[in-house]
Amino acid sequence: MIAALAFYVFAAVLIASAVMVVTSRNPVHSVLFLILAFFNAAALFLIAGAEFLAMILVIVYVGAVAVLFLFVVMMLDVDFSAIREGFQRYAPIGAVVGAILFLELIFVFGSWTFASDATALRLNPTPVGVDNTRAIGRILYTDFVWLFQLSGLILLVAMIGAIVLTLRGKPVSKRQDISKQVSRAGSVQLRQVRSGAGLGEIGIERPPVDAPKPAKQVEHHGGGHH
Repeated sequence: MIAALAFYVFAAVLIASAVMVVTSRNPVHSVLFLILAFFNAAALFLIAGAEFLAMILVIVYVGAVAVLFLFVVMMLDVDFSAIREGFQRYAPIGAVVGAILFLELIFVFGSWTFASDATALRLNPTPVGVDNTRAIGRILYTDFVWLFQLSGLILLVAMIGAIVLTLRGKPVSKRQDISKQVSRAGSVQLRQVRSGAGLGEIGIERPPVDAPKPAKQVEHHGGGHH
């Protein structure tokens, strides 16, 4: 009874925070609601008995990814008026794309049927001597290792594409040309100077130093007392 009540509470907060992530006008608030959604999802994993996934969700996503999102959003100079203008301009296109995705989801769920042995597999107890972490590692790195590697390659391509699309070179920025530095000829000369000769040996003279001015002498005139 307590587990069922906790499940509905965490699920309701998770759905509400996910909606606020999308509908919040302030990006900082969206990231904070995203962190709240991660915590509630981790709680649902704990209720389901997947404590490893819950800890990974808190450590990796909340402790690294969401905090990184928060820092980036706070450091960016976001022009909210331009964002609203762009939203109003592309709202019809977004509505069409959203409607198409909604129809596709209806077709998927309409033709989706549960496997006959799904309920029996869900009720099977965990094998003795195999903990949660070991079972997940066996599935990822043994049964579906190629799909796991393929997902890593897809993320790598997405990261490279994001860097290429967002990298903008400034014309005033100075760049290092290794070929020019290596192929420079005649700009550096090696001169042999006798020991103790000083810079005058190679034609570098010190600037003349002005002679110190003599101290002004004060004349003392002897005077008598009348």
